[in-house]
Amino acid sequence: MAMPRPGLLLATILAGCVVPTLPHPGNFVADAVPPVPAALAAEMDPYLNLGGAGFKGWDSRGRAAIVSTRVGGASHLHRMTEALGRRIALTRGTEPVKYGWFQPGGTRLAYLVDKGGDENFQLMLTADAGAAPLRVTDGRSRNTGPVWSPDGRRIAWASNRRNGRDSDLIVIDVKEPSKARTLVTGSSPGWSAAGWSPDSRWLLARQSVGVEHTRLHKVDLATGGRTEVTPAGGPRAFTHVRLAEKGRAAYALSTLGGDFLRPVRIDLEARTVRAIKGSPDWDCEELEVSEDGTRLAVIVNVDGRAQLRCWELPSGRPLQAPSLRPGVLSDLAFRPGSHEVGFTLNSEDSPSDAWSADLDTGKLTRWTDRTSRPKIEVKAPEPATVRVQSFDGEEIPCLVYLPDPDKFPGRRPAIMIFHGGPEGQSRPGFRGGMLYYLDRLGVALIYPNVRGSSGYGRRYLDLDNGVRRGDAVKDVGPVLDWAAGHPRIDPARIAAYGGSYGGFMCLASLAEHGARFRCGVDVVGVTNIVTMLEQTSDYRRAARRAEYGDERKQDVRAALEAVAPARNASRIRTPLLVVHGRNDPRVPLAEAVRIRDAVRAGGGEVWYLVAEDEGHGFSKKPNADHQARVTALFLKEHLLGP
Repeated sequence: MAMPRPGLLLATILAGCVVPTLPHPGNFVADAVPPVPAALAAEMDPYLNLGGAGFKGWDSRGRAAIVSTRVGGASHLHRMTEALGRRIALTRGTEPVKYGWFQPGGTRLAYLVDKGGDENFQLMLTADAGAAPLRVTDGRSRNTGPVWSPDGRRIAWASNRRNGRDSDLIVIDVKEPSKARTLVTGSSPGWSAAGWSPDSRWLLARQSVGVEHTRLHKVDLATGGRTEVTPAGGPRAFTHVRLAEKGRAAYALSTLGGDFLRPVRIDLEARTVRAIKGSPDWDCEELEVSEDGTRLAVIVNVDGRAQLRCWELPSGRPLQAPSLRPGVLSDLAFRPGSHEVGFTLNSEDSPSDAWSADLDTGKLTRWTDRTSRPKIEVKAPEPATVRVQSFDGEEIPCLVYLPDPDKFPGRRPAIMIFHGGPEGQSRPGFRGGMLYYLDRLGVALIYPNVRGSSGYGRRYLDLDNGVRRGDAVKDVGPVLDWAAGHPRIDPARIAAYGGSYGGFMCLASLAEHGARFRCGVDVVGVTNIVTMLEQTSDYRRAARRAEYGDERKQDVRAALEAVAPARNASRIRTPLLVVHGRNDPRVPLAEAVRIRDAVRAGGGEVWYLVAEDEGHGFSKKPNADHQARVTALFLKEHLLGP
């Protein structure tokens, strides 16, 4: 089979002169991908180093924040004793560390780390923060959600070490970490530790039976005996479960049969549940309870923009919350012994940073400020929220960023960017490396939240379930119609771009609406939901079937096959960039190989880029930077070129 030829623009450049280029790093497979011109890398570099940090928790011994910032090529945990002050590294190494948990009243730090993006997280424990870590787990299994007991003696977490599929709850005494004990033998991947009783004598365990069904159990630490405390009244889903009121109650997020996720109180003794009054008609995303049990903090997603809401407990009386700049909040955590809550805030004009708010005084503290000085300051425009009417009358919310009209007048090329999930959401916030296209190249950015996106209630979330998967792809046509009628967008120059499920949407859109797209970029994308479900990691399969549809059912399988990009590859006639990680446990590399070969078999052009030491997305900065440069090279040739 003949290899695809380089694009006309690139071939013309190379024929006319010698262009200095950067070789592909040795940890990459680059098939039919030209080398990146050094000038392009230099042009992009300022946009790939715009800074950013995240709040990850508190030291239990005083007012010190734990933040995540990059060290070399990977993100690691740091301790800060004063705002905007010195950051003291707590973890090190070539693999990123995203979360850590300090021992209550002690000096030990527990954290998780995987290898090459394989998501088989290992639990690490240090005697003192920053000291050499001890690996507690077996080095092979997947371990998640460690929770310290209030007395600081034990850690409980979920592990699939027994068979690689089902989750067991494991407990260790940190003085004898090699003597791990299986407290609960799970019969599904859905078990997790939700919290300890105040006296550390029992554990609240959460069992996810399905998308809409959660069971709660008290597990006696001495005997391993279980007592179900799930509220009566039929299956319900509870997320972000937090113990409170000396173990008599728990607070969580649930729809309670309604359309939106809202905070609820679960009486563990009476097995009843009630909604907390005062929550708006929007989905809530995170929930935390202060250590003394008197404050409830909740993140509410209001049309994509986050708000912090607070309540007094146990009365449920709403409290005035501090006013925050518009953006996206995450990583809520109360400082022990206080009503100060920390969080990560990402806004249009700033990358993510670590913040905290004192709910008693309203005082805000900014712990980090980008953590590095960018070479350029980019003025990011506020996005417009556009609602496009789809084929059946459903409104599709879209975020639209337009380049500066003085700098880039007239109709401009655009990139249509699909979020992952499928239950994800494109939201306002700092665009990071995408600002290169908006600010430097004058490319518009369109983010459609097609049906099935989160943030708009359960009804909208369920519109693409099972046999209706193709309806999400149909939503793209009306968005393209809207773009064609916009005076600032060139309908002849629109690229499709997406990662994970967004990769599926990108590829399916190229097959369904291909003549209306100039090119496409698929990052760790699903090319056939049926084969992905059959080949994904065992511990993920049941949950993925609940989201995508059960491919074992004949009608669902037929509907999924009908929209599978790999089966419709002959209709993809636009140039395609396929990016993947060798160790991806979610979307196996075979998905990328399948679409590459199928499109090429039909005569299509495919650039194929694989990182040997990454998984579902690129977390190491050198790898992410190379991916960004290759993507820019591809789009400059195929979207901006003649």
